[in-house]
Amino acid sequence: MPDLTHRPVLRLHPAYRDDIGDLITRRPVPGPGLEQIDPFLFLNHHGPQTYAPGNAGLPFGPHPHRGFETVTFILDGELAHNDSGGGESIIAAGGVQWMTAGSGLIHAELSPASFKRDGGPMEILQLWVNLPSRLKMTQPNYVGLQKADIPTFTTEAGVIVEPVSGDWLGVTAPIQSLIDIHLAVVRLPADAQFQTPVAPGRNVFLYVVKGDVSVAGTPMPQWNLAALGDGDAVEITAALDAVVLLGHARPIDEPVFSHGPFVMTTREEIIQAIQDYQSGKFGPPPRV
Repeated sequence: MPDLTHRPVLRLHPAYRDDIGDLITRRPVPGPGLEQIDPFLFLNHHGPQTYAPGNAGLPFGPHPHRGFETVTFILDGELAHNDSGGGESIIAAGGVQWMTAGSGLIHAELSPASFKRDGGPMEILQLWVNLPSRLKMTQPNYVGLQKADIPTFTTEAGVIVEPVSGDWLGVTAPIQSLIDIHLAVVRLPADAQFQTPVAPGRNVFLYVVKGDVSVAGTPMPQWNLAALGDGDAVEITAALDAVVLLGHARPIDEPVFSHGPFVMTTREEIIQAIQDYQSGKFGPPPRV
């Protein structure tokens, strides 16, 4: 890709440990000095860890959301989803769950019975993506993708790209989001390089899940999120075998007023969300 300007690394934001009970959890955003990479609001990195047989599983019982979307990457293990809008699935390793909370959903994210019985490895990423004010009360929706639903391809350099939303080097992902978000999991063997165009003015989300890489020549160890400058391409080179969560989108550039599971633009909208949830307008809690 000649004549492209590689986006430089402005800052690295290491994920900090914030375990939830016995669930290993790292969070690079929000964190010290970084509220969001608009419209990407929040990332929890659960695991990697191995559960023993007879475990209690994940602790995310029924809880509400409004005003944004959740994108959950099951890197290892299994995740059962059930929501008040009728969305229900068990997604295995390599799959993705994309939930548009919109005007309001109650959902549960739990380990299926077989995982609690048998145990096994588990690693999950959950990303929160904002919606603009014009879409915050959109109709809720849920899409569960298994590994086979994702049009994975391999570059000449041996880099494996798993496109989830948008378009990646001419490959159309299974999800075309409400605000043109492009997301993919990129797996790089040691010494391989990956380069993809990203139009100027779009914000890039780049988190190193595993391994060490360099971005436009700047070293970036695992469990770090990069704040990138402007340009028209992202260039990643792996020092070790690496897994990267990569995304880009146009910034929404609106106020963000969040309170727990609700993300709106004003305090009044948060109060309304709480009242609507408490009065049953999000529907009946899903069965678990």
